[in-house]
Amino acid sequence: MTDTPETAAAPVIASLSFEAAMGELETIVRRLESGDVSLEESVALYERGHALRGHCEARLAAAQARIEQVSLGADGRPAGTTPFGES
Repeated sequence: MTDTPETAAAPVIASLSFEAAMGELETIVRRLESGDVSLEESVALYERGHALRGHCEARLAAAQARIEQVSLGADGRPAGTTPFGES
């Protein structure tokens, strides 16, 4: 990725929360759609946006993996939990 003054000072993606990464991605999309950036900056923004998208997808997958389903016993009362996706 080409370092522009903005991307050189940008936070390390791995340290961003999902919300912060999504917010930055939305800002990048707006800037790219505006057409008010140079070609070089557009490429740098696109590269960072692509990395942010991957980070958001990974954070969502990790959150989904932690979701637990409550399993019910024969009496209909909660009997424990199982990891998301397991029956």
